[in-house]
Amino acid sequence: MGMRRCFLVALLATIGTAGWAQQQDVRDSRNITSQARASAEALLDERSARDWGLNGEEWIRYRRIMQGPLGIHSPNLDPLTALGIEARSEEERRRYAELQVRVEARRVEKMLAYQRAYDAAWQRLHPGLPRVDLTGARAGRAATGSGRLAVFVKAECPACDQRVRQMQAAGQVFDLYMVGSRQDDARIRQWATRAGIDPARVRARTITLNHDAGRWLSLGLPGDLPAVVREVNGQWQRQ
Repeated sequence: MGMRRCFLVALLATIGTAGWAQQQDVRDSRNITSQARASAEALLDERSARDWGLNGEEWIRYRRIMQGPLGIHSPNLDPLTALGIEARSEEERRRYAELQVRVEARRVEKMLAYQRAYDAAWQRLHPGLPRVDLTGARAGRAATGSGRLAVFVKAECPACDQRVRQMQAAGQVFDLYMVGSRQDDARIRQWATRAGIDPARVRARTITLNHDAGRWLSLGLPGDLPAVVREVNGQWQRQ
């Protein structure tokens, strides 16, 4: 009996030690995974900050800003716009404005180059179909203002279809932005066909077809779609 009891005690001790070791291995594995994830997130933040011309402190402040009221009201704001809106001094505001102009200029230059290649390819492959303006109405007129009307629509919206038909019938010039297009050109073309958009007007650029890409939310205007807006004295207003 004595030997048997000793054996059982030793066995239980071994099992207990093995269980503790296994739990420790799981904790160590989780710690390593957590550290790897934190390291990857830090590298991503560093790269994102660099892409926008920001330092680490500015990127952290941007993240904090987007967790507050501004982020709730305008969740798709880019870092420079968010930091500029919440600038703590005129110097900061001027810095972020200048950074944004430089970033936007580089983006537009790339987009225009690709738009030219896209237009040429479309003309070769599908000359009879309307094209989508990848640049956002020629270098983002809805973001910078040009005097043209910007019309925001969405799929499965009879009121959107009707409003666009009325504007086209009246001969108005406008840039159309489809909210929720998921950057899918086919979605815009299918909607434009159903809404009766004249391909000749698209080719002539009196009507342009564009992905919204968050522009509608960034304007922060009240009301549902469709929305016809124009920039008046630096402020976007519904028409």
